[in-house]
Amino acid sequence: MSQDGVDLEKSLGYLLKEASSALRTAMEEVLRPLGMNVTRYACLELLAQRPGLSNSELARGAFVTRQSMNVLLQALEREGYVTRPAEAPVGKILPTRLTALGRRSLEEASAAVRSVEVRMLAGMTGSEQAEAFRSLQQMIHSLRAGDNGS
Repeated sequence: MSQDGVDLEKSLGYLLKEASSALRTAMEEVLRPLGMNVTRYACLELLAQRPGLSNSELARGAFVTRQSMNVLLQALEREGYVTRPAEAPVGKILPTRLTALGRRSLEEASAAVRSVEVRMLAGMTGSEQAEAFRSLQQMIHSLRAGDNGS
């Protein structure tokens, strides 16, 4: 560690990034046999919970660019997982919805992702899990508040 550097062994930010990377890897491993990846899963999950989201809203929710999401949505539409109107009902937004195939595929993927989360939380008590959840929410809130100048 340099004089002014970050001690990675004691850095909470580095540990969070390592946990995020390990979680993504574990999710990719269980999703791959289903013909899916984390971004595709996130898109389908977002649409199941909030039908009609725009490309921009989906991109933000899945942590990808609008361009990447547009390419993914075109593929999902071609493959029959989602449907979008040919013309925007209002403005320029093409609301996207899951098809029956998309819902079935998501159901299987959600079970796989839940198994990863169960594995991730193994060894933690209910109160430890609740405290971790609260702590992460507070960190996110604090960082986002800094983005808004508050």
